Amino acid sequence: MSNLMDNRTYTLFHLVPFSPNPNDKFLFVSVFSTIYLSGVILNSLVIAVISLDANLHTPMYLFFCTLSTIDIFCTTVIVPKLLHILLSGNGLVTFTQCFTQMYFLFVATSAEVLLLFIMGYDRYVAICHPLHYHQILSLRNCSWIMVFTLVCAFINPSFFILALLNLTFDRLIILHQFFCDSLSVFNASYGGSNQFYIVVWTEWILLGLCPFFFNVVSYINIFCVIVRIKSRRGRRKTFSTCSSHLIVMMIYYSTGATHTISTFYHTGILLNQVLSMIYTTIVPMINPLVYSLRNNEFKKALRRLLKVK
Repeated sequence: MSNLMDNRTYTLFHLVPFSPNPNDKFLFVSVFSTIYLSGVILNSLVIAVISLDANLHTPMYLFFCTLSTIDIFCTTVIVPKLLHILLSGNGLVTFTQCFTQMYFLFVATSAEVLLLFIMGYDRYVAICHPLHYHQILSLRNCSWIMVFTLVCAFINPSFFILALLNLTFDRLIILHQFFCDSLSVFNASYGGSNQFYIVVWTEWILLGLCPFFFNVVSYINIFCVIVRIKSRRGRRKTFSTCSSHLIVMMIYYSTGATHTISTFYHTGILLNQVLSMIYTTIVPMINPLVYSLRNNEFKKALRRLLKVK
């Protein structure tokens, strides 16, 4: 144990992304560059259309615009550093760099979880209590909701980071991952695991199970309202307003849960990295496609914008 470091200044993390074969690096650079640029362009398009079209200045599209901003932020925290590692061949990351990346990735994931919960509540109020929608989700209330979400998103990662800082690390830690994943860092540490487990389980309950449970309850009420609509066209139109959020929520929760479970139970290096790629880079690229392709109002706004241009 003599090589364990109490002073984190000299601790280095060596990221080993995907295949160690140097001939494959250009393939991975092309794949991640395409994913990153596609995600940034699509999410930026969503932000631009919603910002420029006054008809979309409603709570639902405000939350949608915020989700696109978070998705850009999430991929930017990971992909540029990954591309640098692949092109330079230097996977060494300092302790400060690694924990900084983890912190901002926690900020993005915390904000996204809270926002998906808020978006589900927005659809619940719009369908189950339409007469009180503008009163409950007024501009002032939405502004306070967004402030609360951002404050929680920036405070919440501190608990994870403090729990990880209480662990002990070797001078050099090899992570078979393409970013500083908190669970991978935890698996490579020594001692002090009880506090980290308490934080993880608390996070799973407060930011995982609780929002998911409330979203499920909301959609049960929504489906009950939809079933009582006599018109088939009315049922289809009402369901279309919440189907996009339902799809995004299912993709996000399923990939996130699978990634977490695979990391804890060491299901395999390649599988873990593929799940991480889906969770952190592909899902943020898919989100704007799901919303834009299934939302008639957004498509009309895009056509109006292109026609004006």
